[in-house]
Amino acid sequence: MSAKHVEKVDSANIKDSENETDDISNSTTVPSATPTETPSENAPADFDKAIEAAGFGCFNLILLLVAIPAQCAAIFESSVMSYILPVAECDLHLTLTDKGILNATGYAGMIVSAIAWGYLADTKGRQKILYSGYLIDAICVLGSALSQNFWMLVVFKFLGGLVVNGPAAVLFTYLTEMHGPKHRSSVLMVVGMVTSVATVALPLLAWAVFPRDWDFQIFGYLDIHSWQIYLLICGLPSLISGLLFIIMPESPRFLMAQGRNEEALKAFQTIYHYNTRKPKESYPIKTLIQEVPNRKANKDEVIYTIEEKTELPDTTETQTSKKQSRTLLESLRAGLQQMKPLFHKPLLLMSLRCYTMQFCIFLGMNTIRLWLPQLFASMAEYEALYAGQDVSASMCKVLEFSVNRTAETTTNYETKCSEPLHISMDMYTNNIIVSATGFVGYFFAGAIMRALGPKRLMIYGLFLSGTLGITLHFSVSSLMTLIVSATFLTITGIAVSSLLGAVVALFPTQLRTVVVAIAMMCGRFGALSGNLLFPVFIQIGCLPPFIMVSSVLLFSGVLSIFLPNPAKATFS
Repeated sequence: MSAKHVEKVDSANIKDSENETDDISNSTTVPSATPTETPSENAPADFDKAIEAAGFGCFNLILLLVAIPAQCAAIFESSVMSYILPVAECDLHLTLTDKGILNATGYAGMIVSAIAWGYLADTKGRQKILYSGYLIDAICVLGSALSQNFWMLVVFKFLGGLVVNGPAAVLFTYLTEMHGPKHRSSVLMVVGMVTSVATVALPLLAWAVFPRDWDFQIFGYLDIHSWQIYLLICGLPSLISGLLFIIMPESPRFLMAQGRNEEALKAFQTIYHYNTRKPKESYPIKTLIQEVPNRKANKDEVIYTIEEKTELPDTTETQTSKKQSRTLLESLRAGLQQMKPLFHKPLLLMSLRCYTMQFCIFLGMNTIRLWLPQLFASMAEYEALYAGQDVSASMCKVLEFSVNRTAETTTNYETKCSEPLHISMDMYTNNIIVSATGFVGYFFAGAIMRALGPKRLMIYGLFLSGTLGITLHFSVSSLMTLIVSATFLTITGIAVSSLLGAVVALFPTQLRTVVVAIAMMCGRFGALSGNLLFPVFIQIGCLPPFIMVSSVLLFSGVLSIFLPNPAKATFS
């Protein structure tokens, strides 16, 4: 299939590109006004006109405030394990392989549940997924906090990843569907900043909790330690966001796409009331454009779509004659038909490159990111043990020291864990600095992208990240490790953003959501693979784990050369 033909299909069968972030079915297409229509106040409004009439103000501020704990919950779920590994080593009798499994298990749950959550979001609605998903995740985190052994913790972390993947993905869709084109990019930028803040919050919480002597029993048989208190605190964002989303309205974009215009109009009126402090009845839009036959919400409904996108007279006969719903099998068949261009030129090779790059980048970035707390803890312990001696804390010596010390947990547990664990403050401060560097780098990413262009930024970033990955092996001190790792994670994070931006620009609108979803699934599989392989390679030698990280990033850099320039993309 030629690019010209893809563009033709794209413009004929999809909604306006300003709604490209709507993660919903084909029923979201907004019918165009016929040439005979004349604009008037009482004319049916499309989504963009309706949301613009609702204004921007207090409601949107409330929505962003609710999004803060929601986004923190997602980041905490995927990253919290890396901070408890040095502290829970004795309590859970952890080996290096066990630590890799704990880092990876949340990603395993996310991979398994990705498709199911996407289907549920399009059938049950955004708000239901958000409040139910976060509340269930809070229960999973509580289970993790009460875990008494390794396998119990693995099960609850897997369930946590399984559950949080739904609301975490739907959150972005919900936010974009609550804003018009004018404010969408700004809202997503704010969410990106929240992500950076959440990353910094994790080591800050560890700094506040882990040094406390919190060892006690509840109910006479459940042993509670400081790392379990830490997990419990990290579950509060899930609980708070779940409770807050109960009182939030359903996405009017979703309701309109489902033919539930009456409910959508009420949602617009609520937004209007909070933004303007005026009565709901004074909302200027009285009717919404009829995307599908108007109806009420059905119980346990499947995806609601229609075959034709043109408006017909609103009569009982017309609505009866239309196919008002699809079975699950029909919906899947229609979805596969829509994805057909991905299996033909020119999109097939390009999509495979993007999936491979996402897998490799996440493998390299998240392997280092999730093992850094353990590396910094081992460095701090190594430097304290050899304080005053002329011994350098090189990466190879620290890794060898870490492997030997962890092995003592299983071979000589009584001696290794007889004394209270002491972790140097350097472990916390180093992780805080690394996270804060990423936060600062986020502010400069936009200016750098404008100066270099998205493709050059991606290519340079990936080759530099690959170089820094192997440089970590030659680190001779904790300070050098801190500087190199902070720079590595910041640049790699910017490269990830560049790749996702390229995906949005390079693929036709009706395929962007599915390509991004598949790319994220590949990325999570990469993160899982890297965290399982890293402890295996560490036990082989000092160099292999860093060769793994560096090689996959350099390979991604090579693939990025062959991607079309997103700035000159012909798809819309």
